[in-house]
Amino acid sequence: MGHIHTEPGQYDQTVSAFIVRLDQVEPRIVLHRHKLLGCYLQLGGHVELDENPWHALAHEITEESGYTFDQLQILQQRDGIRSLPGVKLHPVPLVTMSHPFSDTHNHTDIEYAFSTTQAPRYKVAEGESEDIQLFTRDQLMSLNKEEIPDNVRETCRFILDTCLHDWEKVDTRLFEA
Repeated sequence: MGHIHTEPGQYDQTVSAFIVRLDQVEPRIVLHRHKLLGCYLQLGGHVELDENPWHALAHEITEESGYTFDQLQILQQRDGIRSLPGVKLHPVPLVTMSHPFSDTHNHTDIEYAFSTTQAPRYKVAEGESEDIQLFTRDQLMSLNKEEIPDNVRETCRFILDTCLHDWEKVDTRLFEA
C-alpha cells in the first residue's frame, strides 16, 4: 500500500523489524537494500487502514524476508506487561520515531527487535527487494552514510550491544495480531 496521507506535512504510520540471527559465530542483523532509497534498512512498511501495527508487521516480515512470527522471538524489556484482559496486547516497541520520507511527506515508525536461530521459511515475495544481507556489528559500523542511514546503524548497534544481553526473548505468539 502506498501513502495514505498525501498532503504536505502529513504522517503515515509504519512498522519495522530488526531481526538478529543468532545461529552463527557472531550475531548478525538482517537488513535489505530498499528498492527506492538504495540503502540498507530494516524490514517494514505501512500500516494499512484495516490492520493494527502488529498485524501489519507480521505480513511485512513475511513478504520482505520470508520469516514468519513463529520463527522469531521478540526482544522485550524485562518485567513488562505480557497480558491484559479484554484487549489485544501488542509488544512494547524498541522505539517509536518520526522522520521525513521526502521533502513533503513523513513517517511515524514503530520499530521492534527480534532474534532467531533459523533461516527464513519462505522466499521473499515477488516485487520485494531480494538484496538481503546479514551484517555483524563491525560490518555495520564500516558501512558509509550512503549505504545505511545513521539512525538505522545506531539502532542496530543498540540492539547488538544492549538488547541482546539485557532484554528478554519472548515468544511472538503471546501477542495477538
